[in-house]
Amino acid sequence: MSIKIVTQNRKARHTYHIMEKWEAGIVLQGTEVKSLRAGQANLKDSYGRIENGEVFLHNFHISPYDKGSFYNHDPERKRKLLFHKREIRKLKPKLEEKGLAFIPLKVYFKNGKAKVEMALGRGKKLYDKRTDIAKRDSDRDIERTFRDKQRR
Repeated sequence: MSIKIVTQNRKARHTYHIMEKWEAGIVLQGTEVKSLRAGQANLKDSYGRIENGEVFLHNFHISPYDKGSFYNHDPERKRKLLFHKREIRKLKPKLEEKGLAFIPLKVYFKNGKAKVEMALGRGKKLYDKRTDIAKRDSDRDIERTFRDKQRR
């Protein structure tokens, strides 16, 4: 099983507490696939939404393919995500809950198919972000100290 990561939403883990994750396929047009393979995608400010019993990804920017001519696609069109109906039924009440967001974490190719990892997240407060940064800094300092002691 080969996985090639195209793009990641690094800010998502800083902004949200990740509660659950799902993997879904994406319905793409031909030139979108070629642009994704070239790594020309951006997940910033994108989000998922359920509309008429289907899940769509909004604001996911895939740059137009250079050699696409008039076959090119709209860079920020909404794209359908392929979820099972039972997953959508489970997900719908969670998304209606206040304070939860459905955000993409990364887009990748798995066995030649484009996939997106979606997550259910609750927004962090400013003090949560600060404690995460402080914890990360202290962990880095501890790791550095151990590494320096091993070198001696």
